[in-house]
Amino acid sequence: MRDLLRFEPLYQERVWGGRVLESTFGRTLPAGRPIGESWEIVDRPEAQSVVRAGHFAGQTLHAVLAKHAADVMGPKWPANRPFPILVKWLDCRERLSLQVHPPAAVAAELKGEPKTENWYIAHSAADAHLLVGLKRGVTRPQFEHAISDGTLEQCIHHFRVAAGDSILVQSGQVHAIDAGNLILEIQQNSDTTYRVYDWGRVGLDGKPRQLHIAESLRSILWDDFEPAPVRAAPTSGVIADCAEFCIRRVVLGAGERISISAGEQPRLLSIVSGSVRCGADGSTGSRAPFGQALGRGENVLLPFACAFTFTAESTAILLVTENFT
Repeated sequence: MRDLLRFEPLYQERVWGGRVLESTFGRTLPAGRPIGESWEIVDRPEAQSVVRAGHFAGQTLHAVLAKHAADVMGPKWPANRPFPILVKWLDCRERLSLQVHPPAAVAAELKGEPKTENWYIAHSAADAHLLVGLKRGVTRPQFEHAISDGTLEQCIHHFRVAAGDSILVQSGQVHAIDAGNLILEIQQNSDTTYRVYDWGRVGLDGKPRQLHIAESLRSILWDDFEPAPVRAAPTSGVIADCAEFCIRRVVLGAGERISISAGEQPRLLSIVSGSVRCGADGSTGSRAPFGQALGRGENVLLPFACAFTFTAESTAILLVTENFT
């Protein structure tokens, strides 16, 4: 195996979505629909990433892992185990619902899946905020009363964000994304979300969207107060480190390189600013798939068995996700 794995995006219509993925990344979206999510890398029964080009073109991620698990994930990875990370872009034209994902113990009880996720802000409107965690001192009785009288927003910690900021949202943290944010979400492979409040909005069918108040109240961490984001910085460093994954921000000047060794672990590479050119084994030769440019918005899987070098064509910011096996 010599290929990095690039996938076709899976676009998801959402009532709060827009068309920013088209204008920002030059993508062709389904016409006339509010696209809120682009699932970039996913291995789930209801959604499968398909390899875009190279030796495995046209195959699903699940099929590639079934036949080449050792090369892609490492020699100890079971061939029937799904890929553990889901990567998606979020175009938040409107505010998302206030929601929570269940912690592992609660998820088992509710027959759901835990979901810890990291949000990286690629673009943000001038006054856009995130809502994560409770305001200091808020209690469960106060929260429940605020649900009934429509003042729940007053219980949630708000903070303004700008491009380059990020925050790790753990399972059990109540949260919402404000309007005007373009976010790269790197998360556990889960699609369990409990909505506790939706600002009186109706869905694409014109009906109020389903809420999951009992499940949300069971899942919320009641001692989680006012978590802080990681602010944008011009230097490389770790922006998220948890049991499920680690994410490093890598800042490269024009002509600078990052090398990925073979035989260590699989990694994900996300281009959030600028562009890089891919080389293999230290080379920047033009032989496909090496020598290809990866531009802003791309997310690729770097297999365990491969070595790569990425050279910045201009100033670039990359996210390297690792420690997920």
